[in-house]
Amino acid sequence: MSAQPRLVVSAPSSGHGKTAVAVGLLAACVARGIPAAGFKVGPDHTDASYLGLAAGRPGRNLDPRLVGAQRIAPLFAHGASGSQLSVIEGAMGLFDSLTGQPEIDGTAAVAATLRAPVVLVVDVAAMGHSLAALVHGFRMFDEMVHLGGVILNRVASPRHEQMLRTALDDIGMPVLGALRRGDLPNVLPARAHGPVPVAHRTVEASRAVRRLGEAVIGGLDLDRLMALANAAPTLPGPIWTPSEAVGGELGGQRPIVALAGGPGAPYTYVETAELLTAAGADVAVVDPLRDESLPAGTRALIVGAGLPEGYAEELSANRRLCNAVAKFAHDGWPVVAEGVALPWLGRDFDGRPMCAVIDASAVTGDQTVAGYREATAPTTSLLAPAGARITGYKQHRAIVTPRAGSVPAWTWAGGHPEGFVWRQVHASQLGLHWAAAPEIAKRVVAAALAGPAGPHQPPPHHTQQLPMPMPHPMPPPHPMPMLAQEPVAYGQPASPAASDDDYEPQTMAYAQPMPASGPVPAPASGQAILPDLADTADITVP
Repeated sequence: MSAQPRLVVSAPSSGHGKTAVAVGLLAACVARGIPAAGFKVGPDHTDASYLGLAAGRPGRNLDPRLVGAQRIAPLFAHGASGSQLSVIEGAMGLFDSLTGQPEIDGTAAVAATLRAPVVLVVDVAAMGHSLAALVHGFRMFDEMVHLGGVILNRVASPRHEQMLRTALDDIGMPVLGALRRGDLPNVLPARAHGPVPVAHRTVEASRAVRRLGEAVIGGLDLDRLMALANAAPTLPGPIWTPSEAVGGELGGQRPIVALAGGPGAPYTYVETAELLTAAGADVAVVDPLRDESLPAGTRALIVGAGLPEGYAEELSANRRLCNAVAKFAHDGWPVVAEGVALPWLGRDFDGRPMCAVIDASAVTGDQTVAGYREATAPTTSLLAPAGARITGYKQHRAIVTPRAGSVPAWTWAGGHPEGFVWRQVHASQLGLHWAAAPEIAKRVVAAALAGPAGPHQPPPHHTQQLPMPMPHPMPPPHPMPMLAQEPVAYGQPASPAASDDDYEPQTMAYAQPMPASGPVPAPASGQAILPDLADTADITVP
């Protein structure tokens, strides 16, 4: 059980200022000497990183789709340990959902699971007494969600503020702060940079967090917000721990596992490093944008999905690291690549040379593809046994051609196979949250301990059978069709998606062996490169 003061910061929709308020609230609390922790609902690495920067401790994600609803409270209790206030920033509007199933993965569902009071941030620049009707509707919509107060953003004048306060007083809704137009500056670095400014601890990112904290101190009633957070009931249930999740270390020496990121934040979810450490690894940070070599003694490399595609030019320019990674993969060491790391391991991205580990080329498309996938491992690989299922999230504009190698990384219903498995390389645009399947960390550490795979060896797997967690019993409304042999479930099933592919599959290419040393040439390809536009069915943003 956990008696943890907590608040959910949400809004009627995106664009009302909830990220700025959440970041500023954490910064204001830290400035007052209050230990705080920041969380983001959903898969977004960017907001989580700024919440972490403001709190002075890693920002974490709470995503029922990725980790299973049953793990939300234990993961929260783990991440909130030692803090006196936890701020959970919602995703989109309070009752919205990326999957159209807010009762499972929306902000309101997470608030209900955590029994956390909700503070609604509302952009009132063009609102009057109708604000009361809006807030009353949000308060009454779901009896499992406790709406504890409202923060008024972009108030026009003292008279405007008084009118809004009177309207909310008529329905008995507390106003916990008011921010005038311009009080909450648009100072956070552009979202296209992702978590990189935090990872690099840039002056711009630190200054932005400080200014938001100053704005919150001037406009919000911190004492009343703390009182509301302290009123949250005790949270029942266990606390998640990495050591219990992985079941202990594998024993023997501790291999060095290089994890992509910077001194301020990783490009994976925070629990990845914790699970690797608990499984027996020493985690060393490597920055693909700045470091020219892998850490000394590296026996495995993990590049998560948090690194934005907009840094392709910097990735390409770091030729020494590209060559080092190509040799590392060719020598048979374990490499896990997610998101932009798949194009990075390919021949080229928008005409820029990359690592040339796999025989694939990428170009930036016109639309952003975003959505959850319930993925199945078609073969035993570094990450999973054949038939294992796990839910991942992808968000990218890069179109990789071919879409998959002769041995794909994942398959899912309604779509062509995706990604590449070659020797001990596992590369895909799908990002995973390892807390859903802690045995992944154990598999990676075991592979690092075992050493390189031979030229014709399949990726190693454990001689000891690892326990595979079954999904939470809450099924999606339309269950995914089962395979001929029921697969092992790695996490929470995703919602059924529309067909992932509207075009004919392409010929798949083998990953080409690289030379053992020296500069790495691009692999030859005997077929024309045609873009695969088949992965644009879910959520597309121009």
